[in-house]
Amino acid sequence: MSGVQTLTVGAGEGDQRLDRWFRRRFPHVPQGRVEKMCRKGEIRVDGGRVKPATRVAEGQSVRVPPLPDDAPPPPDRPRVSERDSEMMRAAVLWRDDHLIALNKPPGLPSQGGSGQGARHVDALAEALRFGAGDKPRLVHRLDKDTSGVLLLARSRAAADALAKALRAKETRKIYWAACAGVPAPRMGTIRYGLVKAGGDREKMICLHPDEVERTRDARRATTDYAVLEAAGGRLSWVALVPVTGRTHQLRAHMAEIGHPILGDGKYGGSAQENVGDGWGAGAGGALSRKLHLHARSLALTHPVTGARLHVTAPLPEHMARTWEVLDWRPADVPADPFLDDRETTR
Repeated sequence: MSGVQTLTVGAGEGDQRLDRWFRRRFPHVPQGRVEKMCRKGEIRVDGGRVKPATRVAEGQSVRVPPLPDDAPPPPDRPRVSERDSEMMRAAVLWRDDHLIALNKPPGLPSQGGSGQGARHVDALAEALRFGAGDKPRLVHRLDKDTSGVLLLARSRAAADALAKALRAKETRKIYWAACAGVPAPRMGTIRYGLVKAGGDREKMICLHPDEVERTRDARRATTDYAVLEAAGGRLSWVALVPVTGRTHQLRAHMAEIGHPILGDGKYGGSAQENVGDGWGAGAGGALSRKLHLHARSLALTHPVTGARLHVTAPLPEHMARTWEVLDWRPADVPADPFLDDRETTR
């Protein structure tokens, strides 16, 4: 056993949970042991009692009680198949020493979780070390069936900076979708609140903005939309900006105004169902039944260099086929159709 130690939170280690800081310093100490030492007051920060979730700051002193000397060997890195390694590397849109931007394929979860299995971006990121000591960290997430730009940070400092930028809405995300019907007016803002549906399913219910404050666990949500092209009155190519970042926000909002996203069985209903002003989320014929929602572009200020970075992701195969069938051409539309004033609010 070691004796009592007093350690200083070093440069670049601040603004993180105490238990995470502790586990990085002492990876052989299990999480349960860290929590117990906090409850008993054995771990202290600047002399005061703390909880595992207490955030530490640079320069603070952390009292560390006696710990076992013998650390088990580090666990083997998860093995990524050669096929998955090639897939992940081919998905890289841009990288430097600090960031990686991927074009996430549809059908691949961002992280593990209930029913997601072991094959997801977070696990497969082992293939994206490119000589670095640590695998890159996810900075945000996309739904399993949503494709497009996904950011990973190659250091904790870059991850923290990007997370702050995302929380402060200093990044700009534009999604493309094929939607049932044609929204009218062709540009506007949707402000329905969102709350989880009852039961075990992960599904959101839209609420009128006036109902949000009096509905338990409801959250405000805002989406800008702009129609880029239309195929008669049956389908439209819509650009979407999630001003807020709620679960399933874009899918729930478009369904609520009667224009569900093509292929969205959870929010769009069947091909024959007429939802509100639009149609069901199926179109039949040569068009894929997969979800037609793609994170087309992301603009941000680089957290280290300060340069403005704009990353664009090509459409996935099933959406590219739909665009070809409908003669929708990405080169014919503006990169950001929201530069003009909005027409309406819904």
